Amino acid sequence: MTLHLIKLCVGCDTVEELVAWRAQTREPGQPWILRTRQTPKRAAELLAGGSLYRVYKGFILSRQPILAIDTVGDGPERRCQITLDDTVTLTAPTPRRPFQGWRYLAGDDRPEDLAEGPGATAIPADLARRLRAMGAW
Repeated sequence: MTLHLIKLCVGCDTVEELVAWRAQTREPGQPWILRTRQTPKRAAELLAGGSLYRVYKGFILSRQPILAIDTVGDGPERRCQITLDDTVTLTAPTPRRPFQGWRYLAGDDRPEDLAEGPGATAIPADLARRLRAMGAW
């Protein structure tokens, strides 16, 4: 079974803001790296096709495939670097309560990609999020 990570996206309210921030801060030739304090204990399961799902203002709205998980540094300087694919895929808006750090997300619980869902191309992500918040979708 594929395992995924879920993390709050702090500082960006929309997927578009995250992509724009990445475009501004990206160094040419450098991969997209997410730095965290703790290395996931189930890294092997994450590397078997897992993705990082991001929560924006209470809704999971996007995901990025996980390419590598590395632990760098020693002692108090020890950190985890999760290398992500540059491709950001929109997902069906799925409500999620606030939490700290990251959490595991089982493959069965993951939201479907908007490209896979019914009517995916017919509805903008913002409208889909508002419909979910109202309980209409």
